[in-house]
Amino acid sequence: MKKMILLLAVVAFCSVTAAVAVPPGKTLEFTKSPMGKVIFSGQIHKDAGVKCMECHNKDVFPKMKFGTVEIKMADIYAGNYCGVCHNGKRAFEAKANCNRCHVK
Repeated sequence: MKKMILLLAVVAFCSVTAAVAVPPGKTLEFTKSPMGKVIFSGQIHKDAGVKCMECHNKDVFPKMKFGTVEIKMADIYAGNYCGVCHNGKRAFEAKANCNRCHVK
């Protein structure tokens, strides 16, 4: 019984971590924007020195499953979500660089 509980715990942990972040070498595509799809690269962010937990926390992206957070440009411009870093100080400013994220 204890082995079964341990096995279930390991499987649950692996399932959660797989949905938590985009590891280096992987990408996510967000296709619902009329401005063009956004491709998020885990590798680009890793190369920039960003650690997964800088974004995947209760303050920036509290829900870590793909598609559970509706991201609006007004929120990003206000310094939320991607706008925490993409403010022109830490990383390029989102408002002045639409085509760096949106690809038609």
